[in-house]
Amino acid sequence: MVFLLFFICAVVTVITAIKLSTYADVLSEKSALGGMLVGTVLLAGATSLPEVTTSVSAIVLNNPDIAIGNVLGSNMFNILIIACFDLYYRKQQFFNGAAKEHIYTATVGFLLAVTAFSALIVQINIEIFHIGLDTLTILLIYIVGMFIIAKITKYENSVKPIPPKEEEEKQNTNAISLKRAIIGFVIAAIVILAAGSLLTITGDRIAVITGLGSSFVGSFLIAATTSLPEAVSVLIAIQLRNYNLAIGSILGSNLFNMIILAGTDVIYRPGAILSYVAPVHLITATAISVLSIILLYSIGRKTSRSSFTYMLPSILLVVVYFISSYLIFIQ
Repeated sequence: MVFLLFFICAVVTVITAIKLSTYADVLSEKSALGGMLVGTVLLAGATSLPEVTTSVSAIVLNNPDIAIGNVLGSNMFNILIIACFDLYYRKQQFFNGAAKEHIYTATVGFLLAVTAFSALIVQINIEIFHIGLDTLTILLIYIVGMFIIAKITKYENSVKPIPPKEEEEKQNTNAISLKRAIIGFVIAAIVILAAGSLLTITGDRIAVITGLGSSFVGSFLIAATTSLPEAVSVLIAIQLRNYNLAIGSILGSNLFNMIILAGTDVIYRPGAILSYVAPVHLITATAISVLSIILLYSIGRKTSRSSFTYMLPSILLVVVYFISSYLIFIQ
């Protein structure tokens, strides 16, 4: 029964994420926000709601390994998502068509990953207002980073003419009014929030039933499931040729996931949460740091003439992901 309920929650999450992506595309086209800002903030925050409820529920269940494993594992899986879609849609080379401002978002993501890695090594159990010094540092890096990104985006020309080919593909979403898109976006976000809570509860039971352990279940089974909204969002955005929305969704989601650590730390009573988790999370944090560097290169590099040369970074992303997954599994 628990496996069936887990599967149903996953299906509901996917279906809702499709609606969420469609409404986000309308918001990026009909509002003054633009694809990058909608993807990095609105869509990323909404698709990260399952991670929020999963991590909070894990703390309530006194299972910090699921909470941390879910956040770090989701970030790993998110990068795998963008790499796989890049390889599948390699002819479109959507990294080359992405706004270079995404470099700043990717840089902030890398800094957050390195900070989490350092915190897991040092494990300083010092709290300020019930927040660990390490997660407080992560929160400050996020706030400063988002402030800088917002300043950069402010000077962008968010209203860009749609090429004829794209305009034809936008007709379906353009039929949706801005008001309807806002209401639909909020409703879809609430549904995903509820599904994420059930995913955690059933995932915790699966960890007990199968004996796989909370760290592994949190880093893979739950992390992959809670990342389904990101996968669907990226797919829909790419099909709509809104590449900035696709990339911004993944990068923004990874940033948002990291500040979930601060939120879980507030409600985790024994102490700084990163000092109370299994050492295996070090492997995940290391993998995210390496993956972030490769992703940063993919966004900032010059246009590749050869398809094979273009695909190399994404191939490397997939290889690093599976090597890291194997190392976590044998632990």
